[in-house]
Amino acid sequence: MPEPHQSPFIRAALPDDEEELSLLDRLTWSYLHAVTPQPQPPYQPFFDERHAPEDHLVAELDRRIVGYVRLGFPTSLAANAHVRQIQGLAVADEARGRGVGRALIRAVVEEARRRGARRLTLRVLGHNTPARKLYEAEGFVVEGILPEEFFLGGEYVDDVFMGRSL
Repeated sequence: MPEPHQSPFIRAALPDDEEELSLLDRLTWSYLHAVTPQPQPPYQPFFDERHAPEDHLVAELDRRIVGYVRLGFPTSLAANAHVRQIQGLAVADEARGRGVGRALIRAVVEEARRRGARRLTLRVLGHNTPARKLYEAEGFVVEGILPEEFFLGGEYVDDVFMGRSL
């Protein structure tokens, strides 16, 4: 187990990270944050034409990947090219409470800025209180709510849009 005070190492994802990221994605799947059904074999590739390795930052503790964040465009429109969107964030259960999510959010804010973005947005499920608190602590504000947008695990759940200027 890593030392409690150890900070995660954040780096760009590499093509070789595919298997480890795919496993992390499956192990962290939950209706707390996922709107898609639980993955079943045969599993889809983690990287694809819409989500390349360079669209991800990974967090490592003891040289093991314990989290990732996916950065993308909210649309393909040229008029919207100044905005980036967090399109996935996962932290391994054993690494929760260790600052991994916060480190990933801070790193992706800097990466979006470096790529020329003026705004960073995301969508989070209304019942995902830990994620919402983290995003708010890192400068994101609620910009809109779609009430009962999803029916997940037997309950209706709001879709919350959050954003921040860069």
